[in-house]
Amino acid sequence: MMGNNPIRKPTQSDGQTLEVKHIFPTLQGECIYAGWPAVFVRLGGCNLACKFCDTEFEDYAAMGLAALIARVESLACDARGKRVRQLVVITGGEPLRQNIAPLCEALIASGFIVQIETNGTLWRELPEAVKIVCSPKSTGGAYHPIREDLLPRISAFKFLLSAGDAAYSSVAEVGQSRYKTPVYVQPMDEYDAAKNLANRKLAVALAEEKGYVLSLQIHKILGIE
Repeated sequence: MMGNNPIRKPTQSDGQTLEVKHIFPTLQGECIYAGWPAVFVRLGGCNLACKFCDTEFEDYAAMGLAALIARVESLACDARGKRVRQLVVITGGEPLRQNIAPLCEALIASGFIVQIETNGTLWRELPEAVKIVCSPKSTGGAYHPIREDLLPRISAFKFLLSAGDAAYSSVAEVGQSRYKTPVYVQPMDEYDAAKNLANRKLAVALAEEKGYVLSLQIHKILGIE
């Protein structure tokens, strides 16, 4: 969206209908489950407007929970009906903008591993089994505070790095040390070969210097969604 999306407020609902952009099978390309076959549930709308965001999430439509789960179940199976994708990734946009608790509960009950990715500025009560990756975002030169009720639930932090943007040139302390939460560093894709090379070098250097885990967008390397 490159910061051109409207900022959308959190919704209030029972979670039986969600605003869905796209549901698709792929490989998880980033962070803690990189390389895992997965079904992605991309939800619409975000409460931030980041200038580097490369994801289209505004062309969404309402979808009932039963139909959504049926679609996930179908995409998780091969042609013979055997489940080959054990991971469901709920992303956006900002997934915590909507009430995803019923969706998470149903997917976990069906035997899926559920991971979400959030910017850390919103929170809703979710099942304990949900794996939460927090990718903090910075505007105005400082990172948005991570919610105190979210911090102890975060499975990993994923920091985007840009050698040419001071707001994203290092890893900030946002609460990860307090909970000994693993930190992943990922080069920002700025759609410029020279910038991206510098971003990769920065990420590698910080990983080696600080003991962070390097995350690469392997779905982009492979040319898949």
